[in-house]
Amino acid sequence: MSGDEALRRVEGGRWVVSRAWVMEHTGASAATVARWYGQRAQCPEGLRFPEVACTIERVHYYDQEAVEAFWAAWQEDVGTGRLRRAGRPRGDGRGNHGGGWGRARRDQAVATALEELKHAGGYQRGMATRLAREHGGNERSWQRAVAEARTLYGHEDSQSQGYTAERSSDGKREASAAQPVP
Repeated sequence: MSGDEALRRVEGGRWVVSRAWVMEHTGASAATVARWYGQRAQCPEGLRFPEVACTIERVHYYDQEAVEAFWAAWQEDVGTGRLRRAGRPRGDGRGNHGGGWGRARRDQAVATALEELKHAGGYQRGMATRLAREHGGNERSWQRAVAEARTLYGHEDSQSQGYTAERSSDGKREASAAQPVP
């Protein structure tokens, strides 16, 4: 039996197709086709995946016209934008898929921490704990925001005073008047 005959054949005077043909025809993954078949009872009549027409050598075959009608109705009602996306999203599992604040909220927390640093005249011990209590969120996230804000605060402070931090010959940091770059 050729590969094409395993996907599509005439049985009982009608064309029947296998799940592999359905996957090839629709672009759906094996998991999606299995879900369509497994959840067909919950779908409305027009969007219901067809019943098995016959089974040959443990392979389920479906009426080709019924599959094509199902697919046309599915495209009309649901669309095809999410096909080939079964399983977990790509990534290392440490992105914003369920953990962390996200960059927008982090930037807002850093801005809040920077204002607090300016108001207090610099860093004070327990600042992250106080911000977590006042604004919500966990202390560790506020510690990161305060650390980032301290970097920005130190950078703004040195620029506003016209000083730059330079290293002396013995490796210690010294403040000196900013020199114009030629």
